[in-house]
Amino acid sequence: MGFEGCFVTGTDTGVGKTLVSAALLCTLARHHARVVGMKPVAAGLVQQGGEWVAEDALALRAASSVLVPPALDNPVMLPEPLSPHLAAARAGRHVDVAELVVSHCELQRHADVVLVEGAGGWRVPLNDSETLADLAVALALPVVLVVGMRLGCLNHALLTAEAIRGDGLTMAGWVANVIDPAMLCLDENIETLCQRLDAPLLGVVPWQATAPDPRSLLLTLPKDWH
Repeated sequence: MGFEGCFVTGTDTGVGKTLVSAALLCTLARHHARVVGMKPVAAGLVQQGGEWVAEDALALRAASSVLVPPALDNPVMLPEPLSPHLAAARAGRHVDVAELVVSHCELQRHADVVLVEGAGGWRVPLNDSETLADLAVALALPVVLVVGMRLGCLNHALLTAEAIRGDGLTMAGWVANVIDPAMLCLDENIETLCQRLDAPLLGVVPWQATAPDPRSLLLTLPKDWH
């Protein structure tokens, strides 16, 4: 079986998962005809054109090479920007891994490669008993870790990598996203992670005042993803 997709997670919320996911989609589209991004759960909606939409899902959609029904690439949309289990409870909705797996399976019929972007970090609760890590395990996809480069990122990154491997999944690579322009010893921190994460560095996203065009980011794919 060849490469069918990946799961993108982060060291925390707000570390650039969507930007990196969109950049990965653009890169993957150079090697695969039908590439699509999936945001299984989006918590926090905005109004656009008279409709409530999830900005993360829109970004992934724009970077995908095929268009699919929104119910497949973003099956769960929750109004408030909270942890999925809290946002779902306040919306009177129950979300579980099984329903998200069904959407993913249907999405695979429309694309050669499906990139799945998580929410928050690795252990974010989905309901009273499941986390988004359980979804990644159910999908059995290789994982890309987005590390938000700021003070404290070493601990967050190493613990997340340990959890990913502890759950039986492969960490295919990681991306350093500079989110603190004043971070001291940036290069030394990146080098420390290169030595300790035991996974390839796929790219470094420099800090910018405004979000860059994902197509402009230079990311390297693992060799078996081509």
